[in-house]
Amino acid sequence: MTSSVICLVEHDESGLIEASLRALSVAATLAQSSHATLCAALFGEVGDASLEDLADFGVDDAYLVTSETLTAFAPVAWARSLLELAALVDASAVVASGTDRGNEVMAHAGALSNLPMVANCFSAAREGDSVRLTRQRWAGSLIEESRLDASMALLSVAFDGVTAERAAQRTAPIVHDLHPELSDGDLVLRVAQWSDRSAGISLADARVVVGGGRGVGSAEGFAALDELAHLLDGTVGVSRAVTSLGWRPHNQQVGQTGTRISPELYLVSGISGATQHLAGCQSAKHVVAINTDADAPIISRADYAVIGDLNLVIPALVAAIKQRASSGS
Repeated sequence: MTSSVICLVEHDESGLIEASLRALSVAATLAQSSHATLCAALFGEVGDASLEDLADFGVDDAYLVTSETLTAFAPVAWARSLLELAALVDASAVVASGTDRGNEVMAHAGALSNLPMVANCFSAAREGDSVRLTRQRWAGSLIEESRLDASMALLSVAFDGVTAERAAQRTAPIVHDLHPELSDGDLVLRVAQWSDRSAGISLADARVVVGGGRGVGSAEGFAALDELAHLLDGTVGVSRAVTSLGWRPHNQQVGQTGTRISPELYLVSGISGATQHLAGCQSAKHVVAINTDADAPIISRADYAVIGDLNLVIPALVAAIKQRASSGS
């Protein structure tokens, strides 16, 4: 029987999430170097468009995991299901995106199987009985080259530094149904209620992020940043201080303990640039910083800096963008 590489693929109402596409890219390379088939595991209701997208990454088999008791995200149950699938397809590796869900599920898979789990990988390739890895360490400040010796590799992929590479040929994957055997204990921890995000664009996937920190002054002060983000087809990100003050929810936090972002543009104001915040935005392609302090750490990270009051600069930007839009230029 040919061995397999499994990729846990996350999806939402709009299709496959960007972080999972990057994980698929790494998994495809690993499968190719292992002379293995590439399998995708998807939980919940999956649209036809999502299944078609799997073909772009050379997925050979797609397994739709369903159960009467598995009606929402349950990390232990997901991990148990992946291990059951791994045994079924003789998997040499299981790969997931480095999202909160991906890392949590893979950590449980490691605990259940007594195997090491390696997080924040950029690349993975089979070399003999080992897997050669490149991954982030120390909040992305170091890149580590290492080798993993394990009967089955359990990996998560850094979603802020890996470009999703699509396969040259499109071949529709064979779709299978998987009904895992789950116990009540596997479902003790599960999502009981889900509230939709107020913003329509994921912070991790946004091409433009408008950042705000304690310097914004108040929860009401973010209205201007929300408007600017809307005009730029982006979303708002914040510092840890802002979430600690209760001005914005934690899912908008950028940083080592929040979301690591990789937008085309990070326009940040009122944030001094603590180390943990800089770790979260280091993959931003262009950074524009607005700050009254010319010596703030964020200024040294910025491609362009505006030394000034954000309460004057942000409204001026909003007005200029609106004027340009109305003139049709």
